[in-house]
Amino acid sequence: MRCYQVESFGLDHLKMVKQAGSSAPGPGLVLVQIKAVSLNFRDLMMVQGLYNPKQKLPLVPCSDGAGVVLAVGEGVMRVKVGDRVMGIFSQSWLAGPATRERSSHTLGGPLEGTLTEERIFPAEGLVHTPDYLSDVEAATLPCTAVTAWHALVERGNLRAGETVLLQGTGGLSMSALQTAKLMGARVIITSSSDEKLERAKALGAAAGINYKTTPGWDKTVRELTGGVGVDHVVELGGADTWNKSLRAVRVGGHIAVIGVLGGAGSPEVSLVPVLMQNLRINGVFVGSRDIFEAMLKAYTLGEVRPVVDRVFPFSDAPAAFRHLAGGGHFGKIVIEMEG
Repeated sequence: MRCYQVESFGLDHLKMVKQAGSSAPGPGLVLVQIKAVSLNFRDLMMVQGLYNPKQKLPLVPCSDGAGVVLAVGEGVMRVKVGDRVMGIFSQSWLAGPATRERSSHTLGGPLEGTLTEERIFPAEGLVHTPDYLSDVEAATLPCTAVTAWHALVERGNLRAGETVLLQGTGGLSMSALQTAKLMGARVIITSSSDEKLERAKALGAAAGINYKTTPGWDKTVRELTGGVGVDHVVELGGADTWNKSLRAVRVGGHIAVIGVLGGAGSPEVSLVPVLMQNLRINGVFVGSRDIFEAMLKAYTLGEVRPVVDRVFPFSDAPAAFRHLAGGGHFGKIVIEMEG
């Protein structure tokens, strides 16, 4: 069996290794043949040692994966041999609100990840792949799509006719765009690329703002909403965008804090706008199995197909990480197993 491991931090240390094939799964466990894996910015940070410098090594990276069940252990009723499945991000968060215990058993660190030809999962840590999706498409869903759904629908209580502001055109923003459109919302999106903004409009965004040529994009957002501000902000930029997000959201609006792509430091910010605008601010860390399955029902009814930027072969997985690091992608980057 082939897999990738990080034996010391750094992208240059991501190496393919050969290991003994997985043994027969024990009680309650399931052996899955991984067909495709998608990348998240967290995976890159984990490999680089920036996400958790204390992570024990070696580590098989990556949190997202889709595949087919090869064998099941005693007592497994949730899936059967031949089922197409995806692993949930936090293997112990099945339902209910987040707790330290529920959100700590995450794939790709601290648990071994999905960048491997085979993996044993607890049966409860799997969900079924909808028939209409390919394995490549399904592999994009466990983190970004669930996070977007959790942020906008579960925590944000998104309603048809509301307006959502998205930052960038990576995998999370494209999932949020698709979720917002599925729920009947209007989307405004920012990017440093006019070409990417046009592609986002083709997918249903109502307006796009180039934040390089329009650094005062928060004012433009206000203009596009008749001076009111948006109902929801999916905040990905961190310290670089936080204050502008506060100025772009309406009174009583909602900010979902998901990423820190522009820096994780503390921006100089007054709490007065949060108080005076009566804002709801939620930190969102992926979601439970229940949230994942609720999202899948809606996706299936709408036949939502994830936006895939590029597919790399398993033998060239490090190139996929470098492509992610370059920041030029539109949607999700996927690694597909050969054969």
